[in-house]
Amino acid sequence: MDITTRFAPSPTGFLHIGGARTALFNFLFAQRFAGKYLLRIEDTDRERSTKAATEAILNGLEWLGLSGQEETVFQHKNIKRHQDIAQILLDNGSAYHCYCTPEELQQMRYKALKEGRKNLYDGSWRDRSPSDSPSDISPVIRLKTELTGKTSIHDLVQGPVTVDNEIIDDFILLRADGSPTYMHSVVVDDHDMQVTHVIRGDDHLNNAFRQIQLYKAMGWEIPVFAHIPLIHGQDGTKLSKRHGAIGVESYRELGYLPDALCNYLLRLGWSHGDDEIITREDALKWFDLDKVGQSASRFDINKLDNVNGIYIRNLDDDYLVTLVLKELEKRPNLIFNSKTVERIRTGIKGLKQRVKTITELADISTFYMAKTPLQLDQKAGDTLTDDALKIISGVREPLKNIEHWSEVTVETAIKVYAEQCNLKLGKVALPLRAALTGKTTSPSIFEVVSVLGWDEVNLRIESVCRK
Repeated sequence: MDITTRFAPSPTGFLHIGGARTALFNFLFAQRFAGKYLLRIEDTDRERSTKAATEAILNGLEWLGLSGQEETVFQHKNIKRHQDIAQILLDNGSAYHCYCTPEELQQMRYKALKEGRKNLYDGSWRDRSPSDSPSDISPVIRLKTELTGKTSIHDLVQGPVTVDNEIIDDFILLRADGSPTYMHSVVVDDHDMQVTHVIRGDDHLNNAFRQIQLYKAMGWEIPVFAHIPLIHGQDGTKLSKRHGAIGVESYRELGYLPDALCNYLLRLGWSHGDDEIITREDALKWFDLDKVGQSASRFDINKLDNVNGIYIRNLDDDYLVTLVLKELEKRPNLIFNSKTVERIRTGIKGLKQRVKTITELADISTFYMAKTPLQLDQKAGDTLTDDALKIISGVREPLKNIEHWSEVTVETAIKVYAEQCNLKLGKVALPLRAALTGKTTSPSIFEVVSVLGWDEVNLRIESVCRK
């Protein structure tokens, strides 16, 4: 079988974490078996669909490397096709016009709920003669679903699931204004796009039983279904903004790497032994739906931070510098020239060791591009007492006399100075770090001094000693 999967988001909001994981699973499954991964924007709800949301979804997928392999399908352009299929179903007796008023439908729902029935529509127009139709009501078109028997799905994630057909009501295909419902359009589009595997969230599992009725009515081949458990918050409740459920584009702005985010999402509900860091290449070799669990996963921002930090440390330094400089360009009052850029390039190995995001990496890099005098934070200012200023002023002499400037020679000079002054190394290093970076935390002070160079080190020490 030639496998085709699709990701079909609705552009009524941002691309959220759950949607991104669904896209990833569809992409990996198709690629794993040399199939096609397609993208469809389900925008038939023209009032709620927005251009901004569509662009955010497309941009987010592109950033994650999950754009469709063919031209994106926009569902609203297929409305005529949806209407034509509904007419075919009317003509062959598989569908009918329903003239129920909103008040009548409300009464049916009330009665069904009171009786404990799941099928809320009672089929009152299923077999009535068109001659009974009122002239002042525009009808909807409903599918005639099977009234007896059972419908079964062998779901690739959930396993075999069966429901009684009597609980599946005659759902609407076309509304009174001729617009298609989700239930109708998704089946027509999946058929026309030759989708073989429908991989989506398990909140759509109940929809599958209805959609199978439509596949049968048209005599179309039913796709294989795989319904993935949803992602919950760390507390086990429905994922929301307070858990970190923001748009994928926001994670990009916060400094997460696309491969790191995909790695983390892949491990939410899927596993390969004890492997935590899984490259895209390995994922394409290993992924299959039989390793997707049936329980909801829990989103943990701390674990995402940890994965992202690992990816940052393993990233090519030249590319990492490019990302950091792009982020630093957003910050005011920094000096951008060949000398300051080279400082970032030289210091990147030390800077990246403890950070979790590109944004954090840029934040701790600013001192290499900062104007003198530096803006000292509270702790740094408190560190620079009169005694501390005397100590760091004195360290300038041995630093100035270094013949071959390097991290090793800088370290030697500072340590010798501390010994000669009968001081613990921290008594020199801490105020020196405060004077040179404006903070009390940074990469190794020896690295910082060597990267800044004698002229800048001298300038910054002078600037704090003059205060």
